[in-house]
Order: sequence, then structure tokens, then C-alpha cells
Amino acid sequence: MVQELSRPAKLPKGAAPDSAWAYLNGAFVPIRDAKISVMTHAFNYGTGVFEGIRAYWSADDQQLYGLHFREHFTRLHGSCRIMRISLQHSVEDLIDIAIELLRRCGYREDTYLRPIAYKASELIGVRLHDLEDAFTMFAVPFGNYVPIEGGISCHVSSWRRVDDNAIPARGKITGSYVNPALSKTEAEQAGFNEAIVLTDDGHVSEGSAANLFLVRGGALVTPPASDNILEGIVRSNILRIAADEKIPVEIRRIDRTELYLADEAFLCGTGVQVAPVTTIDHRPVGTGEVGPIARRIARIYFDSVRGKNAKYRDWLTAIYKK
Repeated sequence: MVQELSRPAKLPKGAAPDSAWAYLNGAFVPIRDAKISVMTHAFNYGTGVFEGIRAYWSADDQQLYGLHFREHFTRLHGSCRIMRISLQHSVEDLIDIAIELLRRCGYREDTYLRPIAYKASELIGVRLHDLEDAFTMFAVPFGNYVPIEGGISCHVSSWRRVDDNAIPARGKITGSYVNPALSKTEAEQAGFNEAIVLTDDGHVSEGSAANLFLVRGGALVTPPASDNILEGIVRSNILRIAADEKIPVEIRRIDRTELYLADEAFLCGTGVQVAPVTTIDHRPVGTGEVGPIARRIARIYFDSVRGKNAKYRDWLTAIYKK
């Protein structure tokens, strides 16, 4: 009797294949060998900072395009300043590391990069000073974070957004992501795709881990940075596209009930990309379908990240040599 060879189980979304590589302690290593101690300070206390960076595969160009490397690594350095982490790699160094890492992985599909700078001392004690710092980066295949094609459902979370005077939202701090984790799980277990989170005084802040835009009267409306949002890189893309397309923009505080009166809404971010919202708290947004402005912006964005729009080629870094 011939024994049938077993096939490997399909990897869960965001998991790393055995062929993946990581950068750790100044060297490239197979991801299975990229380990830290259970006593690592950042593991125990959330004292690390990170970025989420996408790279998009273009079948037409047979090329993997890294998206906004410079902007992400510049923001990583800013997060390090907030958390008193000494990152020994310059922005240029980090771009070079990211390119080499992706080349070693050899992915021919959409990919997600995760650089992390963190407190690496192996000891007990809450603080930021007098600790060792370290850096790592890895990459995994990654598709859509939320089902964006037909629009997503959101609800206003019972959890409030962390305040800048508590845990700064401008920094992508590992420990602070307990806040979006609570709101995201609450939303999904209640039957929604995503959460919309309010500030402590009840104004609209953002999604669980994404910036928010509304459309009212033909204008885009989005909260200001002072309402405890992450100063999103994709948010900046949307503002640039809106300016190029002559779409009016208002950056101002948003009341909760404006969510229910909006003509359109969408979330944006590296993870969610551009995700139209068609219902909020069981109420249809506008007609309950993906609106024309959201559809137009999404089309421009997705064409651009795959190298199909020459106007925004400055967003991209080609990974594979030609």
C-alpha cells in the first residue's frame, strides 16, 4: 500500500512560512531562529515601538513594491524618541535592511513588514531608563486585513481612545495596542467588522487601528491629530489624493451623531488600506452602498501601490533587481 504524502496545512493569515527570514541582533537569520527571552523587558511591559509596512506584488511588472519605506522608518525613529529607545540604524540603514530582508524571503505576493525597536534587558522593573535597546524586523505574506470589496460594518466602541497624556497615540507603542485589541474584539464578537473609537470627551477619534474619513456635502471630513489619532501615513496619502482630485477637505472635530448623518465613510491605514464603511451601529451610511468618493479614492490608491499610477511612484521602492 502506498502511503499518501500529507500536505502542509494552510498557514493562518499573518503567519510566517518556514522560508521566511528575520533581522535580529544585527544579522539576518531564518525566522524560526529569531528568538528572544521570556524575560525581555518589552515582552513583560510593552516597552517597544513598531511599524506596519506593506509591500505589494505587481504581476504586470513582476516586481514587489515597498510602500512608504522612508515615511515609516522616520515615524519609527519618532516613536523611539517618545519611548527613550536608542535606535542605532538610520532611516537609510533601515530601508536597506528592509530591501535585503524581502529579497531573502523572495515573496511574489503581497507582504507585510514588521520592524520593532524595544527594551531588551532581561529583568523585572517598570521604567524606560537604564535598559538595553534592540531592534528586529520580519516579513510575512499578508492580504486584506478586513473584507473591503463590498464595504464593512462598524460600531461605536464602548472603549475610549487612549489620551496623549496617558499613552501617546502619535507613537506606535506595542503596549498601547491593548486599547485597539479591546475595541476590535468587542466589535467582531458583536457581529461587526470594525470599531470606531471616541475620545474621552466623546468626539470621534479613529477606528480600532485605522484613521477615519467621512463625506458630508461632497467634502472629506477627518479628525485632527489632537483628537488622539495616529498621524497616519495612508491618511496623508488620502489628503494628497483629495488635493489632486480637487475634493474639499475639512480637518476638524467630529461629533458622534455625524457618523449617522454622513453620506459616505471609510477607514484607511497600512493594514486596512482603504476600506469603505457601509453601516455604522446598524444604520446605513448614505445609501448603504460604497459611495462614489470612497470608490474613486480607493481606485487611485490601489492602482498607485501596485505601480500603475505614475503620479504616485514616489511612494514606492522596487525590491527586486531588474
